[in-house]
Amino acid sequence: MITNFLHKILGLNDFLFGGIDRLIESTGFPDWVCDALIDSIHTLPFLFIVFVFIELFEYYYADKINNFMKNSGKTGPLIGSLAAIIPQCGFSIIASSLYTNKLITRGTLIAIYLATSDEALPVLLSYPEKIHLVLPVIGVKLVIAIIAGYLTDLFFKSVIDKNAEIEIPEEGCCKHDILTDNKINLWLHPVMHTLNVFAFILIITLILNFFIKDAIIVNFLNNPDLAHKFLQPVITSVIGLIPNCAVSIALTMMLIKGSITFGAAIAGLCSNAGLGLLVLLRRNSSLKDSVYIILLLLLISILSGIILEGISHTMGCQIF
Repeated sequence: MITNFLHKILGLNDFLFGGIDRLIESTGFPDWVCDALIDSIHTLPFLFIVFVFIELFEYYYADKINNFMKNSGKTGPLIGSLAAIIPQCGFSIIASSLYTNKLITRGTLIAIYLATSDEALPVLLSYPEKIHLVLPVIGVKLVIAIIAGYLTDLFFKSVIDKNAEIEIPEEGCCKHDILTDNKINLWLHPVMHTLNVFAFILIITLILNFFIKDAIIVNFLNNPDLAHKFLQPVITSVIGLIPNCAVSIALTMMLIKGSITFGAAIAGLCSNAGLGLLVLLRRNSSLKDSVYIILLLLLISILSGIILEGISHTMGCQIF
């Protein structure tokens, strides 16, 4: 049903942007530039529709989820993981604030970091031909987050103070106000997010198309050395720690373009907790604890990516 809906929008896209496509192709730009411009422009309707749905969800349900998280107790990693897979601006920020105020456990925080994916799902949904990647990405990240969250709580105890007061930063990515319930935001935020993500997609697609044009990335991926494949998750996991939504967009675009393996993409998306890491470092009274959490997040992400690469190698094919 969703696939059919997306393909209908794709047909409408071709109708709406047909004239623009022809204009771009007539400019005399190199093919790799024209392809990047056309592909990026075609994502605009998809991105806007997805961000409208996300904004509606945040407006009506975000507060309920946040309050539920405060009282989640032992079910925190499960509830946190399920809530985090739904794209929400600033959810990792809220999770970090809950943790630094001792309202959720370390395992719940790790689970939320691993499950959240910032702009990855909106970007995937804006490419209907890659819709088959959505459920694997969500499913694999969810399983990793739940297992890692419960194991963390099993081995490392956290102190919970249900009476603690919480102060949450007001801004998420793109200077997005994550606290104010204003109906004007129901269309303003989707427009802001769409334009920001579109700009990132265009820049990243231009870069990827340039390297693919010269077969640099293709040769890199086709390296027969097995160690080379297992190195990708390490690199993407480290990159994922950069606290910016552009990183999740870049990793997703590289997966779509075939520039990195599925395991490497999952590793990078798992470690990419967005601005939540900055809030953790700024608000946590223990720098040692913050560094420990970040290192644990990095280790879990790398191991997850390597395991997926091992499964892929054992099966003798690339996963998804």
